Amino acid sequence: MTAIRATAPRTPLGRRFGLLMGALLLSSLGNGLCFPFTSIYISQLLGLGGRAAGGYFIAMAAASFAAALAGGPLADRGSPHRVGALGGAALAVGYALLAPAGSVAPVLASGVCVGAGFGLFYASIVGIVDTAVPESGRRSAFAIRHIVNNAGIGLGSVAAGLALHGAATPVGALRWLYLANGLAALPLIAVILGVRPRARPGPEERPGAAEASESAEKSGGGPTYRTLLRARPMALLILAQALFAIVGFTQIEATVPLLMHDRMAVTLGWVSAVVAANSFALIALQPLLRRRLERLPETVSLAAGPVLWTAAFSCGLGAALAGEAAPAAVRYGLLLAFAVIFAAGELMYSSAFYPLLLRWSGEAAVGRASALASLAWNLGTASGPPIGLFVVANASATGSWLALALGAAAAFTVAAALHSRTTGT
Repeated sequence: MTAIRATAPRTPLGRRFGLLMGALLLSSLGNGLCFPFTSIYISQLLGLGGRAAGGYFIAMAAASFAAALAGGPLADRGSPHRVGALGGAALAVGYALLAPAGSVAPVLASGVCVGAGFGLFYASIVGIVDTAVPESGRRSAFAIRHIVNNAGIGLGSVAAGLALHGAATPVGALRWLYLANGLAALPLIAVILGVRPRARPGPEERPGAAEASESAEKSGGGPTYRTLLRARPMALLILAQALFAIVGFTQIEATVPLLMHDRMAVTLGWVSAVVAANSFALIALQPLLRRRLERLPETVSLAAGPVLWTAAFSCGLGAALAGEAAPAAVRYGLLLAFAVIFAAGELMYSSAFYPLLLRWSGEAAVGRASALASLAWNLGTASGPPIGLFVVANASATGSWLALALGAAAAFTVAAALHSRTTGT
């Protein structure tokens, strides 16, 4: 196995990356305008019922799966920028279709377009970001991309809440929001097409690359999905992606708010404050932690993510044990500490996962590797909320927080195995 790679000198990310993040912020803001309301919009406001809403999400999931599998090789053979632009166009069309929808057919067509758009976009965005920054800026770039995506969705949700508050005809207001979401994808398409790859130095040695290259040579073609997954570090990395989504990201989005409100009698205002604290902490911590993150080997940073999540869930456990009789400063202080520590874990993940994916896949297979990461993420986001909600429904507040902490600890074991595998320790 190779030795731990030295951290590259800190390098400015450049104007092209800034433009890309600006366009991504606008697109994410558009997504935030709509995504919390889609099932309500289809089933109730359009009067099409739960089956139509379920059909939309099934169509979206199936199209996303197929598009990611197809988009990975397309990005590797040609240009990730063309694949990303095609994905952005599909998103624009899909969301625009929901604006005038009044029957099941356009709803299902919208689901197919949106799913295909996400599948193509996420199979290509890693390569697009990578070509917009110097190699030494990868870790900061992907951490910033994570922050921008979350900030855009948060701002969009706030804007949607203001637009819908007191609206006489919410269905009419939502039609405009879906149209705005479709339009918000257009600048992203233009910027993606305007960003051109820069020359890279020769590929560096990376764990698992020798196995992938040897298998590719024997097959007479480029690395396939099977080839990538045969390399143990890559397989562990993809497994870690799914686990991080299951035990981490989906839990703070879906499970923790319900846990605080239903099991701990936390008011909706404080639930919103904790969620907002997590988003603001992401923005505040990134510049503070940037230098420290760049000094850590990627595998160490990746393993540190679930360690911090375990500590964060332990803060929630402390708040539950304190109970309603505890001083408000103690109880809510622990919940706010949960939000901030969890954000630090998110930054550990985002600064390490995609740089590792790029380094271990090689530039000839980054599209396929990105598609595998996207599929693992989708699997995690589909299974994480039902698991978390089941725990909350069948356990006490302390039991639920303990289960969340144990889940994060389980994700750490995979990340630790990945570090051990790549360093020979």
